Amino acid sequence: MKVFSTFQPLEQAINASSLRQKTITSNIANVDTPNYKAKKVSFQEELENVTNSFKSFKTNPKHVAFSTESPSTGHLKVETNKNTLHKSNGNNVDMDYEMAELAKNQLWYNALIDRTNGKFNNLKMVLNEGR
Repeated sequence: MKVFSTFQPLEQAINASSLRQKTITSNIANVDTPNYKAKKVSFQEELENVTNSFKSFKTNPKHVAFSTESPSTGHLKVETNKNTLHKSNGNNVDMDYEMAELAKNQLWYNALIDRTNGKFNNLKMVLNEGR
């Protein structure tokens, strides 16, 4: 059994969430910049790659089999939204949308950090022989 098999997918998801956070805050910072076009991280594809990389182990022959295929190494992409126009100065940042995305991303990031901390706490308990 691989003890550290879930750390890499968690790390990739945290890195993706961090990039998304930077992109959203950049959009918010440029809300009044003329001709600024909002950017977005193509996050869902990477999320699916990361979550599909989790391995499962059958402890009983009656358990449902899970796919253990490794995902392809996807890259995060920051895309510029050129299709919309919200202001007369050419800027297309929607502050309400960006704030909602920021809140969603923060919740996701916190959940990933909590899960990572749980993994480290489990390892710590094993190293301390359950004490």
